[in-house]
This record gives sequence, structure tokens and C-alpha cells, in this order.
Amino acid sequence: MALVGSPNSGKTTLFNALTGLRAKTGNYPGVTVTRYTGVADTDAGPVVLEDLPGTYSLSAISPDEQIVSATLDRDDAASATPQALLVTLDATTLARSLRLVAQVLRRGLPVCVVLTFSDELDRRQGRLDVGALERALGVPVVAVVGGRRQQLTRLRTLMGAPGEWSRPVVPPPADTEGVSAWIDSVLTATGYSSPELDTRTRRLDAVLLHPVWGTLVFLATMFAFFQTIFALAAPAQAGIEAVFGWLGDQVRARIGVDWLAGFLADGLIGGVGGVIVFLPQIALLFVLISLLEGVGYLARAAFLMDRVMARAGLEGRAFVALLSSFACAIPGIMATRTLPSTRDRIATMMGAPLMTCSARLPVYVLIIGLLVDSDARVGPVGAQGLIMFGLYLGGAVSAMLTAWLFSRIGRSAGPAMPFYMEMPPYRIPSVRSVALAVWDACRGFLAKVTKIILGTTIVLWLLLNLPAPSDATLRAAGIDPTDDVAVSTYTIDHSLAADVGRAVEPVFAPLGFDWRINVGVLASLSAREVFVATLGQVAAATDPEDPAGALAEMTVQDGDRAGEPLFTPPVLAALLVFFLYALQCTSTIAVLRRESGSWRWPAIAFGYLFGLAWVMALLARTIVAAVT
Repeated sequence: MALVGSPNSGKTTLFNALTGLRAKTGNYPGVTVTRYTGVADTDAGPVVLEDLPGTYSLSAISPDEQIVSATLDRDDAASATPQALLVTLDATTLARSLRLVAQVLRRGLPVCVVLTFSDELDRRQGRLDVGALERALGVPVVAVVGGRRQQLTRLRTLMGAPGEWSRPVVPPPADTEGVSAWIDSVLTATGYSSPELDTRTRRLDAVLLHPVWGTLVFLATMFAFFQTIFALAAPAQAGIEAVFGWLGDQVRARIGVDWLAGFLADGLIGGVGGVIVFLPQIALLFVLISLLEGVGYLARAAFLMDRVMARAGLEGRAFVALLSSFACAIPGIMATRTLPSTRDRIATMMGAPLMTCSARLPVYVLIIGLLVDSDARVGPVGAQGLIMFGLYLGGAVSAMLTAWLFSRIGRSAGPAMPFYMEMPPYRIPSVRSVALAVWDACRGFLAKVTKIILGTTIVLWLLLNLPAPSDATLRAAGIDPTDDVAVSTYTIDHSLAADVGRAVEPVFAPLGFDWRINVGVLASLSAREVFVATLGQVAAATDPEDPAGALAEMTVQDGDRAGEPLFTPPVLAALLVFFLYALQCTSTIAVLRRESGSWRWPAIAFGYLFGLAWVMALLARTIVAAVT
């Protein structure tokens, strides 16, 4: 069976309730852009259930709509047609939703209509006779509220015997006037009364959708967003840092084999722990994003930005895709399937990696902590949160400008494609939905740490500690072999990693980077967080008692700046800007390849973003050096 419905009609919530899975849901359109499959238990046994992307019509104009249309086309040999369909019907927007139902019924497949948001219809003084709706449509109709499992008994019974479902004697008409007349007859037969405009929604939208006040509220919300991330996460971050520091001390004290103790304490605990310490910020980020999604604010943000995007030759769908990249570029790139124009899809894909994802957060927090003291303030607000807000705002503006630039390439005159987005009513998100979203994000972050980052960290430890110098070599260099810190420093400075970092130094020297930063930048191509793990390993080996202090006190070892502090404000500014623009995520590159259909666009994206990152980092270093 397949689930079909318009965006934001409760389709994916129903899918999760029937299958026990946790596909992403949201109180805004464009969340489901791919096909999810699960198994639902029925009275007759398990049934494979597929959640198709949300669509307003089977007359497809975008790739995600084409998926739905092709799946329901029994003449399409390339797609396996489901044996039966569950169609979600939003009771609060019945007139609009029935157009999709009419198209689905004409496909000739067994259909069961699942009526959603009937509780909201009642709350807003609307009226609908469910039994009359079943008779008017000629198919089974089941009312379900919010995917509540206790209301699914009848639906599960029906799903066990789709061959026994009633079917309309005469299918709905195909022409526009005929469909409108059919919808009117259904509404009349069911005694349907449209819900009153939600007073709370109307009052809030008067402010939040206002061209001036709405934009100011949006900026204030984002500003408070980043102040909260820094203010609330600091105590938890300090606690995690203390735990990993204690673990490293215990390993060094209890393991007598020097190289093994160094590997475990500096490589694993120092490297991986240096990334996990930012878990509180990740959790807070997704708490706030889930709340904004759940209350329905993201659709308003897309509406506000549609005016801006229109001037850039794009549309609100493009901003929805960019907004989906706020936590990770991958779902944002996949969300471009909702765009009907190939040119606009490519343009938005090229801009999506510039939206600040959660992988940048640990890097930003580390560098901002070195750049600005936690007590520093600009007026009444914290300076660290202000810088973070500026980075996120800079990423968003750059993403939209980039999308605009690529949309100009090859543009030809033609009619604008239709863009439909409803404003969902404001709803209070459930604690369970927010908790699950945060848990999934944290679990994904920890999985990334234990797979990609852990593997890269081990390789980095080997590169930073090989070749191991002999005692004779150490004495010849004036190093006491019994001085562990001096030995670690010498080993790292003459390691394979140091050779690699110095080999690429001509590229990054204008930015003020030394070989240690270069190694971190190269390693971060696998995942941005590895940059933090790299510096964590170097700092832990340099000063096991105070790696954070060792990081702040590092000095340049080679060249004209030898002996000067490494992490000066100009260098830190260059680092922040470099990570703002550079494409350092192999997963994003792979998804770009899959969605664009060739390696051409991923190669262009990597090349132009690296060049842009280098130029903007040089500019940032020059400006900061001039004013400090």
C-alpha cells in the first residue's frame, strides 16, 4: 500500500503511527521529498506501507510530484504500482484536498480515505459528517487524530482486506469544471462547514507576516537562538570536558606502555572527546529548530523570504530547500526535488552547502572561544553569540546570492511556474516529537563520531606520531628522552602529518595557517568536526594537563612569523570565514552527485567554494589585521 496526501496533511505522522518508524515530520510543507517504506501490522498480517512525497496534484511539475504520479500509474512499467492506497484528507482544507482525491480515484486503485485534523475542525467551529463523506466518495473513510494509535483499530482492520473496500460507482470527472461541481456536491452532501479562521493564528500572522515587523521578528529570533546556544550549553560542555580530561589522566596513570597510553589518551580520548564536548550545543540547536518547525514558524519564514527570492529570480520553494540545510545540507539538497525547474534545482544545490550546518558548530564554538572571551559583551548581549549569529546570517545571505548567480546562468524567458504554500495553523509541538528529533540528531552526531571521526582520528594519530624518534635522535636534537612533553612535541613536529602540512603550506600561508592548521583543514574534508579532533590531539600531546591552554598558547614554528602566537585574531577570523565557505563534507558531495546525475556539478561546487573560501578568508585576515 502507499500513503498519498498533500503536504502538511498528517501523512507522515500516520505512517509513523502505523509502522512504528520515525520518518521526519514537520508543520510546514516540503518535509517528505523521498519515499519511505515500513511494515504495518493488520488483522490479516503485515502490510508493506510506502510514504510518498506530499503533493497537491498528480499533474506533476517537479521531481517529487513525478514520483507520486509515476507510482500511481498502472501503465508505467518502470514503477511498481501499489495494490491499494491510503489518502490523507485534511478536514480543515476539505475543498482544496478533494481535488487530489478526485485525481486519485480516477486511477482505479482501491482507496481508503483517512480524515485528519477533525479535532481542529471541531475546535474552530467547523462541521463535517464523516458517514456522509464515506457515502459521497464511495470509499471507506476513517477519522484519525494526530496519528493516535488507539484510533487505528478500524484502519488496521480495513488494511487487512483491501479487496473488500467499496469503490465509487462512477469515478469523478476529469475536466476542471466537472471536478469543481463534484467537489461542491460532496461538500453539500456532507453538510460541510468551513472552520473559522483561527484567532490566534490571525493575530500572530498580522505581525509575523508583515514585511517589516515580520523580518525584524525573524532576525530577533535567530539572534536569540545563538545567544541561547552559548549561554545554556556552557555548563554541560565544561562537565563533559572535565570527564574526558579525567579519563585521559586515568589512562596515562594506569597504562605503562607509553605508545599505547599516548594512543588512547591523546588519540582516542583527546581526539574524539574534543568533538563530543560540543554535544550540548548540537542538542540545543535541534531543540530550537524542532520548536520552530513544530509551531509552524518555518512556513512563515519561507513566505517572508519568497519576496527576497523572487527578486533573485527564484521562489519560496528554493528558500524551503535552503532552510532545510540549516541543520544539514543533505536534506536541503534532497528538498530541491520540489522545484519544477532544473535550472533552479541546480542553482539551489550550489547554494545549499553554504547554509551553516550542525557540523560547523563545533568548529565555530572552538574558534570563537579562542577569539573572544566568554565574558565579553557588546552592550547587553554576549559577543560570542553575536559572532555566531553573524556567521549563520553570512552563510544564509551567501547561499541565496550563490543560488541567484547560478540561476542567472542559461536563464531563458518563460512563464513562472506555480508556487503554492499554505500557512499551517500554529500548533504546540508535542514533547515526544521534539525529544525524538533531538535524540535522532544527537544519535546521528555520535554515530558520525564513532565511525567517520573515530577512523580519521586513528589515522591522524598514526600520522602525528610516526616515525617514532629513537633516543639517540632525541639526544642529538637536545631533547631529554625522559621528558614526555618535550618528546611528544618533537615527535609531532617531525611526523608524517607535519610533512604533509608543510607541503601544502604555500597554499595556506597567505591566510596565516601553519602546518598544524593545514593538517586539520585537510582532515576535515572527511567531516568538518575532524578539524576539532586534530587540534585536540595536538594540544593533548603538547600539554596533557591543560590542552585548552596549550591550544591558545601555540606559536608559529616556521617562516617569518616563527615564535609569534599562532591563533591571533586575524588568523582566527580567516579560519572562521574559511569554514563558512569551504565544502568539507564527503557525504554532501555524494548527494550532489546523486541528485544532479553527474560528477560535473559536485566538482564545480567543490572548486568554486574552495576558491571562494580562500579569497574571503584572505580578505577577513587583511581587514582584521588592519583594525587590530
